Amino acid sequence: MEFRSQADRDYANRAFIPGADAFIPRWQAAASAFRHELKDRARLGLTYGPSERNKFDLFLPETPPEGLMVFVHGGYWLAFDRSDWSHLAAGALARGWACAMPSYTLAPTARIGEMVNELRAAVLASSALVPGKIIVTGHSAGGHLSARMGCEDGPAGVARVVPISPLADLRPLMATEMNKDLRLDEKEALAESPAYLFKTKEVSAHVWVGGNERPAFLWQARVLSEEWSCPWTVDPGRHHFDVIDGLTDSNSPLMDAIMTGV
Repeated sequence: MEFRSQADRDYANRAFIPGADAFIPRWQAAASAFRHELKDRARLGLTYGPSERNKFDLFLPETPPEGLMVFVHGGYWLAFDRSDWSHLAAGALARGWACAMPSYTLAPTARIGEMVNELRAAVLASSALVPGKIIVTGHSAGGHLSARMGCEDGPAGVARVVPISPLADLRPLMATEMNKDLRLDEKEALAESPAYLFKTKEVSAHVWVGGNERPAFLWQARVLSEEWSCPWTVDPGRHHFDVIDGLTDSNSPLMDAIMTGV
């Protein structure tokens, strides 16, 4: 496969994952089945802001929730919706935690800084419905956004962030073809890169990444862990699409890392 630049190759995931095209319909089917199974414990389409995509789904455990886990989806800030990932709430619910999954305005309609502002509002709106501690996790671009919720300008009340395969330094993405839609410039890339921002002292963090991911994602994860002086885990054998599978299993090492210390 040909790429227009080295940066495009560095951040291409689907091209290097066997059977990649099967993952999206599989996720969507699992998410739909999960919502159907949960019935009235799935509160769908709750509003947190004025824009069309400013909505979140809230999934509740069978007993009063211990706290709230917010999961932020990925897709390079360009794709997907909260409804594609509902099944990833299963691990949190089995541990007695509620799980909120927000959508947010995608590029090119919104810039990344605007998405960060939306996620702050989503965390505050969802946490207002669930008492207890707040954990924010997310995958890929959602890993970036979840990390931003742990920065000094993040929403109040967040106790822990666990970015999964995060994009922590946005500057390399300026050289990719997708930047035509992201519209990142040097100023915004620095202002919105968690690796160049201070983590709130009250927030603990753990970075997670798959061992079989593109080298650029391993580098991004390590950079964030080093800049924040927080642990990072390289999940053996996992690539960019299956590194999130542990969210469905309450006993997985990923869920253990998410819930550590809260």
